Amino acid sequence: MTDSLTKPNWGHTPWTIDFHPSPVALPEHIDFAVVGAGFTGLAAAAKLRRMAPEKSVAVFERVSIGAGSSGHTGGMVLAETAVGDLPGLGDMLAGYTKVLKDLEVDADLALPGVWEIGRTATLPDSPISWSDSGNLRAVREVPGGSVDPGRVVTGLARAAAKSGALIFENAAVESAEFESHSARLRISGKTVTANAALFATNAMSLELAGLSGRTKPKFTLAIATEPLRGTQIEQLGLASGKPFYTIDFPYLWGRKLRNDGFVFGAGLVHLQNWRELQDVDVSKGEAGNLIARLENRVRALHPALRNVQFTHRWGGPILIGDDWRPIFTRHPESPRSIVLGAFSGHGVAQSVYLGCWAAEALCGRRELPQWDSSGENEQ
Repeated sequence: MTDSLTKPNWGHTPWTIDFHPSPVALPEHIDFAVVGAGFTGLAAAAKLRRMAPEKSVAVFERVSIGAGSSGHTGGMVLAETAVGDLPGLGDMLAGYTKVLKDLEVDADLALPGVWEIGRTATLPDSPISWSDSGNLRAVREVPGGSVDPGRVVTGLARAAAKSGALIFENAAVESAEFESHSARLRISGKTVTANAALFATNAMSLELAGLSGRTKPKFTLAIATEPLRGTQIEQLGLASGKPFYTIDFPYLWGRKLRNDGFVFGAGLVHLQNWRELQDVDVSKGEAGNLIARLENRVRALHPALRNVQFTHRWGGPILIGDDWRPIFTRHPESPRSIVLGAFSGHGVAQSVYLGCWAAEALCGRRELPQWDSSGENEQ
């Protein structure tokens, strides 16, 4: 069973989600059920309808589209998983770019590359030189960039709805019972039967997705600055527009916004149970303290940031698997259902790319990869 979740006080992001589906009655039966209306679920729903337009697809979201990880990410696009490349992964950036283009999603996608920054073995000509537990400088450049997460969620939802997928907000899947050829989902007191299902709830509803005990939910924090002057951006070494992340600790990541403000992120609230996400409040408690520490840390990075003001403070959930690999496997109770998540903070491109792969697998057109160290994934 899952618990009802209202929208918690996770703060305010610099982007917005500009789509909500029109209310319709819950169907009694569908071909494909998608649980979770974030990057993964919405991309999969749009792909399913494009591949199999004769099949019915419904997306069930317990609050509103993008209410979880997808709407609260920092929008940094990375080329690999948290453990690097994986067998058969392919060119994820090219695949992600193609999905956005095919679905006509205006994502504000920019791929100038990403700085890996650190405190040892740095580039002699590093444009970045900050004070942060040592001299923080660029180590190397890797492929990647950034998107506007609000535009991605909005665009994917519109593409899914335009293709004929039904999207239901405030439709918590309370339980799932599996039979040999179907899944019976209990939603708002009603039963919906699906021939196959994708569970794309990431850090939420871990019991429903069969991920309880296999993953660790966390809550991560971010802040956004006011627009910076051109001279400030030059002094920081960020005129190239490349996002950045540290390869050592203490961890720090960031990226430029369209208005010349910058996002900085760091810190984790550790949770015993995913339901504790409901009580996280970025204005107080542990999350509030971490936000305050992050603000002080950013102001101390460089004289150009000494008096910077912050316009947005927020956080969001991430899910980490035991071995930091994404979980992309059959549901433990149903070979006709797929579970996808645990991107460990690397999910912006990965979730969309693998969501479309999951859609292909549900249609019998592609096998799942062998990434799960437990050996549960099928080839």
